[in-house]
Amino acid sequence: MKNLTKEECLSLLKENYIGHLAYLNRGIPETLPITYFFDEKNNSIISYSGEGVKIKMMREKPQVSFQVEEIQNISEWRSVLLYGRFEELEAIDAKTKLHEFAEGVKNILRNKENIDLDYLNEFSSKVVTPANPIVYRINISDIKGRQRL
Repeated sequence: MKNLTKEECLSLLKENYIGHLAYLNRGIPETLPITYFFDEKNNSIISYSGEGVKIKMMREKPQVSFQVEEIQNISEWRSVLLYGRFEELEAIDAKTKLHEFAEGVKNILRNKENIDLDYLNEFSSKVVTPANPIVYRINISDIKGRQRL
């Protein structure tokens, strides 16, 4: 086992697009997978969602954690855990970040998995509602990682 450097942690975030978001729901921790994009310039995770429990709870208690891993087998893996604060984006900021999210995830899929997609709904299975999606970011306050070789 070894601790990852900050640079190695950020590299793992940049190379992936699915992670696990943890938030409090009435005092009980809940974790679920989300599609994300790492916004290196703003040191944050960008994602979006329909209106629901997750968004409601993060609005009430914005402190969250987020975990990303790459697992080859039981003895070969890397994992990053970060702590941060939920921030809901609005208007032009939301539109800009949603575009960055879509383009970023498409680039990762193209480079990592040799998949070429055109539309957001081809790789992100969020609930489709008539309302606009809620675009948010997790502003990273702390990050740490581990690796087993």
